[in-house]
Amino acid sequence: MANTRSGDQQDPSDPYSLLGVDRNSTFEDIQKARENKLIEAGDDLLLKAKIESSYDSLLMDSLKARQLGRMSNEAVNASQKEKNGGNVNLPVLKNSLLTKIKSLSSTSSSNTQDNSFISLPDGEGLTIRLSLGVFVIVLLLVASDSYIQIILSVSTIGLFISQLKRGRKAISSLGWSVVFLSTGYILGGLIVSNIELANNHSLLLSLDKIEALPVLILLWIGAILLG
Repeated sequence: MANTRSGDQQDPSDPYSLLGVDRNSTFEDIQKARENKLIEAGDDLLLKAKIESSYDSLLMDSLKARQLGRMSNEAVNASQKEKNGGNVNLPVLKNSLLTKIKSLSSTSSSNTQDNSFISLPDGEGLTIRLSLGVFVIVLLLVASDSYIQIILSVSTIGLFISQLKRGRKAISSLGWSVVFLSTGYILGGLIVSNIELANNHSLLLSLDKIEALPVLILLWIGAILLG
């Protein structure tokens, strides 16, 4: 009986035993146990002091446990960051690479649009080309045959300069000028050959002008459309 009674007695030095709670009790349980023990203590100031001291001790233990848990979590996070190493900034690098790729693709697409093969000039540029084309064709029709080569040469140079002003490289501009000039001569030669085979002598224009007219028209079209 004596041993049983001594086992049931509370250890006055143990704050858990004094408040009647265990180590797994929550903060609310400890607070309720304190209030109940203070009521039971009545006017016993010494017992109330022990209850308050036990309560304070348990609060300190709880704060220490929380701090230790927080520190351990921070240590785990820090170790994970160290293991990841350079992979921490990987999403940022991916985003920056995607941004650079998008900017490069948009720049290339805009350059492709600017350097498109066929495009009409804007506003005044189109008006000037149309006016000069009509003027040169009329000049070819009214001029003597001795000026045909000069008119075609000046028109070819005009096509070359027109492409340069619209951003095309010099070699490419020269190549396209030769292509349009040669194609025009081929068409003009075919037309003249058919006329000669038909033995049609009632012509309003000379054969040289008929041959030069397709050349001049193609050069004019090139000056308008080649961007």
